[in-house]
Amino acid sequence: MIIPVILAGGSGTRLWPLSRKLYPKQFLPLVGHHTLVQETVLRVSSVQDVTAPILICNEEHRFIVAEQLRFLEIAAQAIVLEPIGRNTAPAVAVAALQALKIDSEALLVVLPADHLVADTHVFHQAVNQAVGLARQDFLVTFGIVPSAPETGYGYIRQGQAVAGHASARRIDSFVEKPDQVTAQEYFKSGQYFWNSGMFVFKAQVVLEELKVLTPDIVAACTEALDKATKDLDFLRLDQAAFTRCPENSIDYAVMEQTDRGVMLPLDCGWNDLGSWDALWQAGQKDEDGNVTHGDVVLCDVRGSFLHAETRLLAAVGLENHVVVETADAVLISPQDRVQDVKKIVNKLTADSRIEAHAHKKVFRPWGHYESIDEGGRYQVKRITVLPDQVLSLQKHFHRAEHWVVVRGTALVTRDDEEILLHENESVYLPLGSVHRLANPGKIALELIEVQVGSYLGEDDIVRFEDVYGR
Repeated sequence: MIIPVILAGGSGTRLWPLSRKLYPKQFLPLVGHHTLVQETVLRVSSVQDVTAPILICNEEHRFIVAEQLRFLEIAAQAIVLEPIGRNTAPAVAVAALQALKIDSEALLVVLPADHLVADTHVFHQAVNQAVGLARQDFLVTFGIVPSAPETGYGYIRQGQAVAGHASARRIDSFVEKPDQVTAQEYFKSGQYFWNSGMFVFKAQVVLEELKVLTPDIVAACTEALDKATKDLDFLRLDQAAFTRCPENSIDYAVMEQTDRGVMLPLDCGWNDLGSWDALWQAGQKDEDGNVTHGDVVLCDVRGSFLHAETRLLAAVGLENHVVVETADAVLISPQDRVQDVKKIVNKLTADSRIEAHAHKKVFRPWGHYESIDEGGRYQVKRITVLPDQVLSLQKHFHRAEHWVVVRGTALVTRDDEEILLHENESVYLPLGSVHRLANPGKIALELIEVQVGSYLGEDDIVRFEDVYGR
């Protein structure tokens, strides 16, 4: 059995302000109609003989993952929730342990959720070749054939050829992201390949190597999985056990040390979309080399990336720049400085700015809400509830709420009452009232919420019942 393992736990801070902690880049449609995690699932699901995937994700993102899989009408073998990030080695260990519960001969295709692959046919051929090597107990990774002396990627230096396999190479070494001079030397030598972070191996074989090389990781992950709890469609790892797990990448933990590691060169239009410059490289350019998205008007602009989310973006006289506009933030940077966007996120985080973590549109398991106006004692939100979804039964100590339905049907619980509201009807929820909102209809419910009170924070909530287990 070939089981895809999708690693969907990244934060994507280098693509701020589009990518944020609570809604990172893997859940965004950056290069097409589907999000990156959806593209990854679809890409690997077309590989011959694969089964439903295992997804490893952050606990905070569980409902986003579930909803995006539901949109594809694909059911996962498991959606495993990490209570804390511990890098890729523990994630692979958990996936291998879980896969062995399904099939003692399980073979894993491990893929990050946020990469672009332009040529899926070449990718499928490479995976099929890797599967053949993995069946011989090799641990296979893919080395991307470099198209330039890139400083934003780690590299793999190829070793000797693998007997009986024309293109497979032993792994000589992994090297960190180089400076420009070193990257040029790597590129000219022809011996170095970009480290893709994609792997194919038997679950049992990688687990055997992990037990020998990093037994603490296997012990902690085994305990975390043994004590895991089922939560709706999710498998929630035991927090105490997983927190004790050492943090390490599968590259360092296994691939650099094992004698079973091999690399397959891969030239498939791969891009890890790890920066705005990478998105510019991957995008469709106009006659002046610009990549644009949204309502953008340009005059004498060349070689730039311009993205507008909510309003007209106009630019004059720019060259080799990145401009990204969202509802609550604007980023402007020369293209050769986009790797420093992470420094902006660090400053925002240090200042406890909400813009580092969340968008104005905040996603919840039942839908989403967006703040559209606020003042000293009031806040106005636009709320969307998906069909057949229901919010928690709750109350607030510091605010009253007014709900006005603008589309769909709302079933409102207010203390002992149940009220059915249609378009252009409203209800008042006094401070302290126990209330609940549900969408009994077949289309999305949209309403405007006006909050009035002395404190309007999201933590002013007491939940009595919640179908999502929050």
